[in-house]
This record gives sequence, C-alpha cells and structure tokens, in this order.
Amino acid sequence: MFANPSTSWFYSSQHDTNSPCEHCGGIGRHEHWCVTRDPLVQYAYAVGLDPKRLALADRLILHALGALWVDNTCSESC
Repeated sequence: MFANPSTSWFYSSQHDTNSPCEHCGGIGRHEHWCVTRDPLVQYAYAVGLDPKRLALADRLILHALGALWVDNTCSESC
C-alpha cells in the first residue's frame, strides 16, 4: 500500500544539493515529513494526484464521513 522511500518516484538522486527541495524547501537534506522521505506522505500525495490510488479502507472511511473522493477533471477548457 505504501511506497518504499528508497525507491520513491518523487525523488531523484541527480538533484543539485544547493537547490531547495520543491516539496519541503530543505537544502541538502529533507524534512522528516517530506514526500521524498515519509511513506504516509507519499501515499497522500499520490492519492491527491490520482484518486484511483485510494485504498479500499480509506474509501470506506471517506464514504462513511459523507465525502466523495473523485477525479476533479474540468470538462471544459480550463
């Protein structure tokens, strides 16, 4: 269910160590809550980009709360 932080598709080892991380702003090292380090944050980030990645348990919880987690694609030119 969760991504392996060492093989994260958010992180590239070919980054410039002097430039800040686009997710946490860290330079040289990432914050503990950064999407490049924390599997739970990676999951939440991925679900935010693609609602189909939402786990069944999370879908059931959101449904019980009355929330609808769907792709919000604009049907017209945005």
